[in-house]
Amino acid sequence: MRAAYLALRRLARRRHRRSSSSSVGSLPPNRRQPPHDYLSPHVNYTTNLCSPRAIILSPWRHPRAFTFARSSGAAAAQLLLFSSLAGREGEGEVEVLDMEAGTVRCAANYAPLTPLSFIERAAAVYGDRAAVVFGERRYTWREARRRCVRVAAALATRFGVARGDVVAVLSPNVPAMYELHFAVPMAGAVLCTFNTRHDAPMISTLLGHSGAKVFFVESHLLDVGRAALRRLADTANTATLPVLLTISDHGADDGDSGCVDYEDLVKDAPSQFDIRWPADEMDPITLNYTSGTTSRPKGVVYNHRGAYLNTIATVLAYDITAMPTYLWTVPMFHCNGWHLPWGVAMQGGTNVCLRHFTAKVIFDNIARHGVTHLGGAPTVLSMIANAPAADRKALPGPVRVMTGGAPPPPRVLFAMEGLGFVVYHIYGLTETYGPATVCTWMPEWDALPAEERARLKARQGFHHIALQVAVKNSTTMENVPNDGQTVGEVMFRGNTVMSGYYKDIGATRKSMAGGWLHSGDLAVRHPDGYIQLKDRAKDIIISGGENISSIEVESVIFSHPAVLEAAVVARPDDYWGETPCAFVKLKEGANATDAEIISFCRERLPHYMAPKTVVFDELPKTSTGKTQKFVLREKARALGSLTKSANSKL
Repeated sequence: MRAAYLALRRLARRRHRRSSSSSVGSLPPNRRQPPHDYLSPHVNYTTNLCSPRAIILSPWRHPRAFTFARSSGAAAAQLLLFSSLAGREGEGEVEVLDMEAGTVRCAANYAPLTPLSFIERAAAVYGDRAAVVFGERRYTWREARRRCVRVAAALATRFGVARGDVVAVLSPNVPAMYELHFAVPMAGAVLCTFNTRHDAPMISTLLGHSGAKVFFVESHLLDVGRAALRRLADTANTATLPVLLTISDHGADDGDSGCVDYEDLVKDAPSQFDIRWPADEMDPITLNYTSGTTSRPKGVVYNHRGAYLNTIATVLAYDITAMPTYLWTVPMFHCNGWHLPWGVAMQGGTNVCLRHFTAKVIFDNIARHGVTHLGGAPTVLSMIANAPAADRKALPGPVRVMTGGAPPPPRVLFAMEGLGFVVYHIYGLTETYGPATVCTWMPEWDALPAEERARLKARQGFHHIALQVAVKNSTTMENVPNDGQTVGEVMFRGNTVMSGYYKDIGATRKSMAGGWLHSGDLAVRHPDGYIQLKDRAKDIIISGGENISSIEVESVIFSHPAVLEAAVVARPDDYWGETPCAFVKLKEGANATDAEIISFCRERLPHYMAPKTVVFDELPKTSTGKTQKFVLREKARALGSLTKSANSKL
């Protein structure tokens, strides 16, 4: 063993001297993979890892020291790299993990995890099955993969997109938006999808912050996209402006935009292109800006490893079996559609794309395509549950609905169950790649009364398989007891926590202080271990020294038969400091007064928790259905502080 170690060490030193004398960025001929026809449906991507690889430093990565597992023996304390003993084509580096144990890492037993592998398998296994459906348009998995690689080739060769470059997209759930989740990473670039409800000033800010090199804009949003670029041009060097490309249903013939269209890229792409597989599974794959429910959006960086693992975890938690039919009611710009662009590919399913939808559109598509799965915020569930009878259609079979983004009211869950939908309640953050916990259903709960079932399903539950969740005292970092009463902060750690906030290392470090990602959400843990959100830390109402959970008050208001939506925030109060202020939207044709809502709550809650102010109005929402409480807080403050005389009347 000693003689072998010394021989390998001498070899490693010679290899090191040779590599040190060469240019880091250059690739000798033996490192270049021969080009292959990318129209073939499946390529073994691990072969791209067989030859030695240069470390590419992009704006996303800093020079860093690599540490490796070592055995306890001094003989194995050095990093050893040596050529494969096979000596045949494809020889590559072997990293000795433990000399005494005989363990190594090499191309035979390691490849960076990436969700790009899912579409490779889908094209091979499900090649002739429908991958994407949009109106009368339909692509098979073989065709979808071919289109994705052609777009990647065009980005790389025509527009100079390199590894680490950002490609931004402003688009609803049309086929191009789906395909770009594969095409952009295939070019080695980072996908950045924008909220379609953002205005031009916000889009301009995000374009500048992201440093996007290319900007795809769906034709219906072209005015907003162009306005954003004009604003950016006023503040930035025009040489750094992204190239504007359009997405339209039928290519450039759809209208005279003067821009290259997505379908033109597919048609005119080069004939050959090698997919740029990640050199490191921690390389960034997407950049997601938070939805802005509390403050200005921040850029959250996802890596290939986290995206791969969260996709698998979500598919398992959501019971997505082989060949599902998924209806796209979750915006793909939100946490990359909860990772289901990759998840549906993983299972060889069919993506039914929708530019816009109503309850009638949802029911029509379920009946037409045999939809098995869909998702959405509680507002989408409320839309379905309250659909007029004329808009509904009988479900062709069980339809599984994943909901999250806000705690769903038990009344809505109960109504969905009555229509035949099977609801899965998830919870997560943009910083946790979207879904992080699931309210895992126990079969013995099926025998409980409907109201109790809905109450249990409204809880956030347990973490999925790729990370951990805890409810902790944010000061002591101790876990709160499982008593269903002690409130703590929800924290996460694991493989599906973000790489960090883009260009903000200070915010990244603060968010992960103590080795846990701090969510800012407050929750309790029940005796059975399930967690239940009580509020966001910023949304707790402190009235006369008592903490009031806005979620609890909202749940009661939701149960009023005339109420469609409700949100509760704090209003200044001269006597109590602050008191609950409810913003309520009534069902169509329903009537209720503020006094009636207040009385309804006082009958079901401690009086100090009942709202003292009720405002009937539309609730401002993000495009994912979250209520923008920061907007409502401003409205409540604008109402002025309640006086002592006003309090005496209630």
